[in-house]
Amino acid sequence: MSYLLNVHALGALLGMVLVLMLTRRWPSNKRILVLLFNLCFLYVFSRKLFLFSIVYVLVNYAGYLWLCHAARARRLLFLGAIAVNVAGVSTLRLFGMNVIEHPLFDAIYLFGLIYTVLKVIDAYYFAYYVGKESKAPLIDFVNYLLFIPTFTSGPILKFRDFMADTKKPYAVTAADFEAGIKRIILGLFKKVVLVAGMTYVFKDVLELDLHVYHSLFLMVWFYAIIYLDFSGYSDIAIGFGRLMGYTIPENFKQPFLSPTLTQYWRNWHATLGDWFRDHIFMIFSRNYSSRAAAAGLSMLIMVLIGLWHGFSWLYLAWGVYHGLLLALENVLKQSLVNRKKVSAAYFYSRCLLTQLFVTLGIVVYSGNADVALRIYRGLVNW
Repeated sequence: MSYLLNVHALGALLGMVLVLMLTRRWPSNKRILVLLFNLCFLYVFSRKLFLFSIVYVLVNYAGYLWLCHAARARRLLFLGAIAVNVAGVSTLRLFGMNVIEHPLFDAIYLFGLIYTVLKVIDAYYFAYYVGKESKAPLIDFVNYLLFIPTFTSGPILKFRDFMADTKKPYAVTAADFEAGIKRIILGLFKKVVLVAGMTYVFKDVLELDLHVYHSLFLMVWFYAIIYLDFSGYSDIAIGFGRLMGYTIPENFKQPFLSPTLTQYWRNWHATLGDWFRDHIFMIFSRNYSSRAAAAGLSMLIMVLIGLWHGFSWLYLAWGVYHGLLLALENVLKQSLVNRKKVSAAYFYSRCLLTQLFVTLGIVVYSGNADVALRIYRGLVNW
């Protein structure tokens, strides 16, 4: 998110933290001040995004309350609310691709909706399965959906966990403060120093007449850029969340030590994988428990994750590629490797194989079909 590179925005976030720390004796300070900060930041960042977000949140809060109290047709209401949200984000995707055009459309709407819609659906799931007891005040619902540190790139917050945090008084110890600041500095170093420098190298090599060694280098190099950029954002979000009195889940859990792709997707962008597993895989797997069904669900989930990143043949191909690999792991009973039960050589060789599969598809994250095809063509240019 661009604001993370803006000194004024970082100052605003730090100011917010200081206000929270100075007003700890006000019992409701955390919820109210977080609300004011979220709204003020969005208003300053983009008035269009601010208005769009307010309308979007209020409409979904009405649907959420309706579902909490509904006595009849709850399943229909639940599925309808999810369908409307998915249709909304899909329509905005089509606007962004110029498939549909309208003078009122602005790409900033999509910018604020990609991660928010996942949180909205999680809130509907909670309301559907818990009922009236899941009812949350408007202030907490707004803070959950518009929580600035995780607004555009996650980690993806779970509704029940965020609501639990809102009930806790603001109590950030000196150790929490130190850990939060260190995490923010680490994230900024990754994004502002490492990623910025590595991106120049990537662009310079990309302009060459690519041969196989160039393409292999670019794949590995781009993989490192994506990891540092994304994990750096997560570090900043986790650090600021901790300073604001909220626990933000880890998004990267040593993904390079994953011996299978199934385990890799539990460790790389872990909150996204958890979201799809909780909202799709766990629901359907209750009725279909065979390995073939698990393989089919794995394919479905990876295709959906690909399309969630963008409506293009490139992301669709990426989803099919990873879906097939996960399906094969399920069918061949190779989805899990227990490190304690295998030799070190076998474990690390499986980790290396997993990273090879990931690296071969990583350039899709560039979102640029021309760049991806140029690098792949270099693999056959000896």
